[in-house]
Amino acid sequence: MSRLPFDRYLALLETESRRFRDVLADCDPAARVPGCPAWDAADLLWHLGEVQGFWAWVVAHRPASPRDGYDEPARPTSYADLLTLFDEHAAALVTALGEADPGEAAWSWAPEQTVGFTYRRQSLEALVHRVDAEQTAGVSSPLDPALATDGVEEVLDVMYGGCPDWGTFSPLPHLLRVDTTDTGESVWVRLGRFSGTDPESGTSYDEDDISVVDDPDAEPDAVISGTAQDLLLRLWRRGDGGDTRLAGNLEIVDRFRQVVHQPIN
Repeated sequence: MSRLPFDRYLALLETESRRFRDVLADCDPAARVPGCPAWDAADLLWHLGEVQGFWAWVVAHRPASPRDGYDEPARPTSYADLLTLFDEHAAALVTALGEADPGEAAWSWAPEQTVGFTYRRQSLEALVHRVDAEQTAGVSSPLDPALATDGVEEVLDVMYGGCPDWGTFSPLPHLLRVDTTDTGESVWVRLGRFSGTDPESGTSYDEDDISVVDDPDAEPDAVISGTAQDLLLRLWRRGDGGDTRLAGNLEIVDRFRQVVHQPIN
């Protein structure tokens, strides 16, 4: 699956951030966020503003690590000041990305260490949290199909399929294909086992896992199909899957579900 052009990511980051802000501006600050039950609207506004401010700083300053000089801002006490801070951080992120070459090196928490990673990740971060804002306010609007399709691949590959350098992914002979029916794209997923011990926490793992793979030119054991919007919202647990359809070996589907129904770590 090909990624979006970087100027398109930047335009969508602006659009999704603006929609997020506009929805929350008229929302009760104490309204609960369905996708993040521990948060209210003020927490959601603070979260995305803080995230965008941090990544604006990363792109502008290119630290070797996130601890290399970043000063976390204090959380404003009023909702109006939260909105103002969000406006400042959203503008700073767009400016920093627009002035940078996507191919340049920049720190991230993922294996991909480029400015381009932040272009993609932050447009999708804004998209998912725009959905949170709308669900909090009780409104809805359609997702951009191309960005939602890209988001399906990203959540499977980066969020669930990433393997840290201290772990091992052992592939199994089980393939599942995820089809976006409105955009005609497919993501191939291989089931496997993840094992290893986290050197920081000391926690050991030996569990089912997935890995996104190139088209293997083989028949999948199972297929999950639906619109990009329905699939993305289901994977992020912001929707029920809509008209998503299942085909093939449903035991493989169940094993896949067990992986993607876990909290993202």
